[in-house]
Amino acid sequence: MHARNEYMDTLRQRYLHAESRPEKSRILDEYCANTGQNRKYAIRKIHPGSSLGKKQRKKRKPLYDGQVVAALAHVWEIFDYPCGGRLKPLLVCEVDRLRAFGELLIPDAVAAQLKRIAPATIDRKLRHQREVLHLQRKRGLSRPGSLLFKKIPIKLDRWEPGQLGFLEIDLVEHCGSSAAGDFLNTLSTVEIASGWWEGEAVSGKSQERVFSAIQTIRARTPFSWRGIDSDNGGEFINHLLYRYCQKDGLSFTRSRPYHKNDNAHIEGKNWTHVRKALGYLRYDSEEEKVLIEALYRGPYRLYMNFFQPVMKLVAKERLGGKVKRRYDSPQTPFQRLLASPQLSPRIKADLQAAYQLFNPAQLKR
Repeated sequence: MHARNEYMDTLRQRYLHAESRPEKSRILDEYCANTGQNRKYAIRKIHPGSSLGKKQRKKRKPLYDGQVVAALAHVWEIFDYPCGGRLKPLLVCEVDRLRAFGELLIPDAVAAQLKRIAPATIDRKLRHQREVLHLQRKRGLSRPGSLLFKKIPIKLDRWEPGQLGFLEIDLVEHCGSSAAGDFLNTLSTVEIASGWWEGEAVSGKSQERVFSAIQTIRARTPFSWRGIDSDNGGEFINHLLYRYCQKDGLSFTRSRPYHKNDNAHIEGKNWTHVRKALGYLRYDSEEEKVLIEALYRGPYRLYMNFFQPVMKLVAKERLGGKVKRRYDSPQTPFQRLLASPQLSPRIKADLQAAYQLFNPAQLKR
């Protein structure tokens, strides 16, 4: 380095007294060729008094100030902390409704900025809030059964896109740290095409109680059932449910044992719709069952189905060692049902009328 500095001192005088730009360029070329140093570094070094440190980038004035970020965080909390891609469509259609309900007290300029903000910017602005929450996932329990394996086929192919009425079902255990004794379970169901979710609290795992919960859920869904897909637990793989599906013309399929990805749709809902709400505590009393049923049959199902957008996988492409996935525009299960040609106009009108009455912030509370 000492020799390079001496060499620079020698060339500096020639450089400063050079009369033309090409001559200065030739001097720089000579120095860089002999020392191997970067040209930009040499330019800063050859000028006396110039700083060799990294140039500070001039900060751009923030487009979204603290008032916008505070309102964004409030809306983000109302809709249960979705990612930027899922929150963006909610901002467009729900900001005005939240202002009308008195849940969001912001001026028109801030409301316009909330509707305009990009998904990547949403994630960037909410990075600190995510770090504060640091919500973590935990592992659940599952037990395979052994009945009717030959009669109930395994479903390996993908679900037909746009076909309304096919559901994945699963049982989520609320046993806490011990699986001893009787405890509550959540029967969790999701309709594949729309992402419509329903839950029902079940005491124990008896076939009759699980079957009764399935019938209860089927009675309140706004679409007709065409088939169900379950894991290999004995609460589903039994003659009672099998004969019921045969009688009503429902296709009944199951996943491969110990392959949770075969039921990827319902496994995702088990976390976002059940575990995030009820956690991993033990519930085993009748009073707790009544409270959980009141949530599942009332405000909770409305909140999840009318105000939680779902992203559907459109295409998957392998690029070397990575898989690139493309998703469609996020839409709530309610919006996907309205767009489905398989739902009757009367049911769509009923759903639309109900939606106008719902305040998402009140449902969340």
